[in-house]
Amino acid sequence: MTGSIVLFGPPGAGKGTQAGRISELTGKPQVSTGDMLRSAVANGTELGHEAKTFMEAGLLVPDSIIIGLISERLRDEDAAKGVLFDGFPRTIPQAEALAEIVSVEAVISIEVPDESIVERIVGRRMDPETGEIYHIEFKPPPKEILARVIQRKDDTEETVRSRLSAYHEQTAPLARWYSDKGLLIRIDGNRSIDDVGNSIASML
Repeated sequence: MTGSIVLFGPPGAGKGTQAGRISELTGKPQVSTGDMLRSAVANGTELGHEAKTFMEAGLLVPDSIIIGLISERLRDEDAAKGVLFDGFPRTIPQAEALAEIVSVEAVISIEVPDESIVERIVGRRMDPETGEIYHIEFKPPPKEILARVIQRKDDTEETVRSRLSAYHEQTAPLARWYSDKGLLIRIDGNRSIDDVGNSIASML
């Protein structure tokens, strides 16, 4: 596959884990717009300066700047055979702008029911001393650190449901848009990491 791949899925669907596997399998570097923005700001590039003014004002960085950063990233040697976009595009206008600068050959949608996402995220606990993430059901913390593990602010049910609502609002139309182009691959993400990874590998 010589074109780029788009990966999306709700928060907590396991995109991070699968992105690493897809990148390894295909040799395509993983591209996260958040990482690109932070790097451009840190390096003081022209687009980084522009992005910084929006970020410091608490505003969303305009699509034109994001697309500009992606254009620059695609000129890098390791992107010659395409890249893996993680969490971008999020809207149809972004997808249309992306289609003008790069060939997208597959769009992988990791799909997990909302109730499973809530269970996954709300049950997460973090050890503030080590940063290690546990889960009260799937990966319980050792007894000796039980008293110090905490639930992060973003992991409350109210926050998770709000993020899921925003995700569905943005990506449902995007999934239809890519599906109409025959590019969408739907993956059942409500299984083990290996089962999900094997399904994705067989599709690619």
